Parts: sequence; structure tokens; C-alpha cells
Amino acid sequence: MKKNFRLLLVFFTLAVAVTSCNTTYKSQQLAYHSYTINDSLKKDTALISFLAPYKANVNMLMSEVVGHVEIDMEKKIPESELGNFLTDAYLHMAKEKYKTHVDAAIMNYGGIRLHQLLAGDITRGSVFEIMPFDNLLILQKIKGTVLQQFLDHTASLGGWPVAGISMQIKNKKAVHVLIGGNPLDPEKIYTIANSDYVANGGDNSFMLKDIPQLSNGYLMRDAIFDYIKYLKRIGKNIDTKIENRVTNVE
Repeated sequence: MKKNFRLLLVFFTLAVAVTSCNTTYKSQQLAYHSYTINDSLKKDTALISFLAPYKANVNMLMSEVVGHVEIDMEKKIPESELGNFLTDAYLHMAKEKYKTHVDAAIMNYGGIRLHQLLAGDITRGSVFEIMPFDNLLILQKIKGTVLQQFLDHTASLGGWPVAGISMQIKNKKAVHVLIGGNPLDPEKIYTIANSDYVANGGDNSFMLKDIPQLSNGYLMRDAIFDYIKYLKRIGKNIDTKIENRVTNVE
């Protein structure tokens, strides 16, 4: 019986081998077509009708007024009203949500997706336009030497929005850096609020990539909403101005 089983196993193995050797592959030719999508296309009325109630609900949600802006705020380098407002929000809410001391907040310039926020009511939709991504507000403990490298990197790109930091840009380097009003200490460990995108090395911030992150899943967009609520509770509107946090020098 064992002999017959071994013969059967050998036969099966040979059969598989022969079958595998005889396997043939045929190349497939792929065809593609380009379609121009513009106003000349006929509307799909059925699809429009199907989406109408969802669109109405989204529009109602996004048109909700969440706060008031006192002045026109723009996105600019090396510093802007809009950038200052956002980093102020991130610094304040990082302290609130993580219940710890936070030295400063930094965000990448490209992370601000709205170029101008006009004076007047700000809606929920406007906040989504500013921050459409689901990036997280995280903390990193960064040694002063590495923080200097990071700030040099931001300086080489023209300057990023900051809160709790003041610095000058000279020859694309960060100089006269103050953290909380004190000169940057190369040996000190600073707690920095940042986005998970940048902390993971985004925008070529490779010096941060291997530094552990503290995260509680708090969205940066939610931090904006919560900061606006905080301002309303203390009787303030959004009124962030240029404060020479980041300046260019010869």
C-alpha cells in the first residue's frame, strides 16, 4: 500500500511539473480612450436627483457660521495673519488636549489650503477649505540642535507659520531664534506641536522622521473649530495680526 502511495505521489508530482512547463502566457493589448469633461456634456438628471438631498444636507452643514473674523487674513511668507491664527490655535489646543506644557507650534506653509479669509462671518465650510486634510495635531520632544535644523529647513523655504517662536531668516538660515522669548538652547528638549504629516518627514522634514510622536487622534481641523469656540467663550473674535514672528534680514 505504501509503495502504491509513493508511486501515486511521484505520478502526481510529475503531472504538476509537466502541466507547469506547458503553461503559456499570452500578452494582452490594453486600449484606452480620453474623454473631455466640460459643460458641453449632457447632464445626468437621474444622478443629480439622487444626490440632491445629500447635497442639500452638506450645504446646510457647511454654511453654518462658527465665528467672526475682524480683519482680512492672508496666507503669505515669511509670516501672515492666517498662519499666525492657525498656529496660535494649534499651540493653545495642544496644551488643552494633551494637558502638558508645549513650547511652540509649527505648521507647513503648504498645509494652509485657503489663500485668503475675508473679514466677516467664518463658516464651517471655510474651515474645511483651510484644512481639508485629516492631519493629526501631535507632539514631539525635539532636542535644540534638531529644532535648529528644522527651523533652518523652514527658512530655506521662505518661512513657515509658527507660534511661541520668533526668528529671523538670513541666507536661508534661521538666526536669532527665540523659543518662548528665550534663545534656543542646543541641548534643551523642546515640546513642539506639529502635524503628523510633517513629523513623518513630509515636505522634506526628514530630521523629524525618527522622533517619537505623542498622538491622541486629535484632528488639526478640530483644533481650529475648538479654538474658535474658545475665543467666543472669552468674548473675542478672530483678530490675529502680523507680530514679526518670522522676518527676513540682510
